[in-house]
This record gives sequence, structure tokens and C-alpha cells, in this order.
Amino acid sequence: MKTSILFICTQNAGRSQMAEGYLRTRYGDRYEVYSAGTHPSEVSRKATVVMQEIGVDISGHHAKSLDEFTGRAIDLAVTLCNHAQAVCPVFPWAKETIHQSFPDPGTFSGTDEEIMEQVRDVRNEIVWWIDSRFGKADAPPDSGF
Repeated sequence: MKTSILFICTQNAGRSQMAEGYLRTRYGDRYEVYSAGTHPSEVSRKATVVMQEIGVDISGHHAKSLDEFTGRAIDLAVTLCNHAQAVCPVFPWAKETIHQSFPDPGTFSGTDEEIMEQVRDVRNEIVWWIDSRFGKADAPPDSGF
């Protein structure tokens, strides 16, 4: 039986989508993965692009409301931003809730390329954290970047 994980962010547009896509692609044999937002919007095009760069396709993802998971038993809920942690410090249907904050790509400024580099940095932080937290000894050694 797979461990279920729910990544929670405010808009379910970037960080939680990247985390869901990467964990499912890399370790989907061990985890059932979901993501949701406290105030969902649309999946970020920038997040979709940077994930495609490492072979993870989130183009078919859509933003989901945290309400969709009401009453659903989850093994681990992970808040990925301080706002989500404040709104949902404990997901009542999760056995455990933890917090791991990452910078918000929606707040980045600069040229298009500068913003994309910052989004890549967040992606890399998420990938590193997921590999460290959820990885396994027999996983492929390289994430592709």
C-alpha cells in the first residue's frame, strides 16, 4: 500500500504542482501524491516549463481546492508556504502535517529570463528536498539537471 501525500499551498499554481509532479514521477511506485490550494488559481506556465526541462510533465495538472480533500484520509500533509501553514497548520484528515516553505514564484521580479532562473532555483530546492525526504537508496542517481 502506497503512502499518501498531499502538498498544500495557497494557489496550487507553482510549488505544490512542482512537488506533486516530481514526487509522482520520481517515486510514484511508493507514494500516492496530490496537491491542493487554500485559494486555487491556475497552474503556472513557468512551473510547467521548468518541470518539463527535467522530464516531468505537469501540463495536464489543474489547480485543486483543499476542500476537495475534506474527509479524505492522508498519511502526510505538507504545507509549502507560510500562508498555507497559517491557514491550515494541521490538516485534520492527515496522520501527520509538516511544513517546508519555499519562495513564492508569483512574487519574483526582473526580466523574463531572470524570473525563469528564480523559478528553476525553487524547482531545484523542491527536487533536492523531495529526494532527501522521500528518496530511496535504489532511486536513479540523477534528476536530470
